[in-house]
Amino acid sequence: MKRLLIVTGLSGAGKTHAVISLEDLGFFCVDNLPPTLIPKFVELCIESKKDIDNIALVVDIRGGEFFNALSQVLNQLGGMGIKYEILFLEASREILIRRFKETRRAHPMGDDGDILHWIDKERRLLQDIRGRAHKIIDTSNLSNNQLREEINSFFGDSTSIPELKIVVASFGYKYGIPIDSDLVFDVRFMPNPYYDPVLGKMNGNELEVQEYVMSSPESLEFMTKFIDFIDFLVPQYIKEGKTSLNIAVGCTGGMHRSVTVVNKLAEHLSKQGYNSRIRHRDINIKAGLQQ
Repeated sequence: MKRLLIVTGLSGAGKTHAVISLEDLGFFCVDNLPPTLIPKFVELCIESKKDIDNIALVVDIRGGEFFNALSQVLNQLGGMGIKYEILFLEASREILIRRFKETRRAHPMGDDGDILHWIDKERRLLQDIRGRAHKIIDTSNLSNNQLREEINSFFGDSTSIPELKIVVASFGYKYGIPIDSDLVFDVRFMPNPYYDPVLGKMNGNELEVQEYVMSSPESLEFMTKFIDFIDFLVPQYIKEGKTSLNIAVGCTGGMHRSVTVVNKLAEHLSKQGYNSRIRHRDINIKAGLQQ
């Protein structure tokens, strides 16, 4: 067995779609397995004559009182010398409430109609396991296809020592900081093309906007120091064994300055040979609506 992945997280955060993506990647998936059965199940897979390399086990609050044993079981796996990873999925309260209402499903912890109460209680109960997670995905702003891309990006490589995968994301502060960010940088001090009648209608993917944003000495100095800082950090994370790094760069609306900086950083990381990709979260938001 090369890889054991524990999939958990908040109800309604997208675990079902995550499992479908993992199955497509060749993972042997089991949904709602009681934690106490995990060590025995893993042993059976190791002893099996079938070639089972990658296993994904969905363990969540549906297990009721059995779920409380998860932390102890994870310690047991460590004592057995079995390496594992934890994928934790979450979403904002507003998004989870909307999803439950759209599907007309009750929360697994209670069917009294007080969805918000159960969402908050589940989030508190999962704090410890969230803190042990190797990868956290906030699905609030992700479509099913975007979630699939995230899963493919981080778990498509089935080597025993996963490569560090870097996501460089732009965002607008007016729409909130991405919850899954590891590092957050504010570039609202840079020249803002928004007020230019021509450039304001464009975005940071276009050369004219990039030249405007980088026109000040402060922007150039920041970019030099920013890249130098990231160049220092990334090898340290690799040495520590980190498998994913989310770098978020924000400006006011997430269309011009942050997009410019993200593009330049991602270009540099690519030249350095790192596995990186870009996500411009708010670049298509207009009049407060996601396009």
